[in-house]
Amino acid sequence: MWRIYLIAITVILVDQVTKYLVVANMEIGDRLTVIESFFYITSHRNSGAAWGILQGQMGFFYIITIIVIGFIIFYIQKFAKDSKWLGIALAFVLGGAIGNFIDRLFRKEVVDFFDVYIGSYDYPIFNIADSALVVGVIFIFIYTFFDERNQKRSNTKK
Repeated sequence: MWRIYLIAITVILVDQVTKYLVVANMEIGDRLTVIESFFYITSHRNSGAAWGILQGQMGFFYIITIIVIGFIIFYIQKFAKDSKWLGIALAFVLGGAIGNFIDRLFRKEVVDFFDVYIGSYDYPIFNIADSALVVGVIFIFIYTFFDERNQKRSNTKK
């Protein structure tokens, strides 16, 4: 069980260190080219949620994030004992949620910096915490799909 929390702590640390490096070394709007016309490190701030929705609604984000973190910890304690993969998925979600919560709590905005272009589409700028949340949710969907399939198989064999 402690490994799940270690993964979450690692996500939080990597997220916060990378955000610190961006804040300490770049002005808002500064851009470093990683792969021309595809991937940049761009210093950006977001006082909302994904894609900039709900700008400035910090009170709402505090409440929702605390509730989500509580549910994730509950699910880790109740269900992660039985599945290593579910535990890893929940650890990523927990780490991502706490990483962005720290920004909202202490900076009143989230530091974003991964800037990706897919053709002419400029994907919304994101960070390590956002990436961990997405990876964790994808793992949860995959786990749920396979778990349900395995349960159906075991029920048909009875």
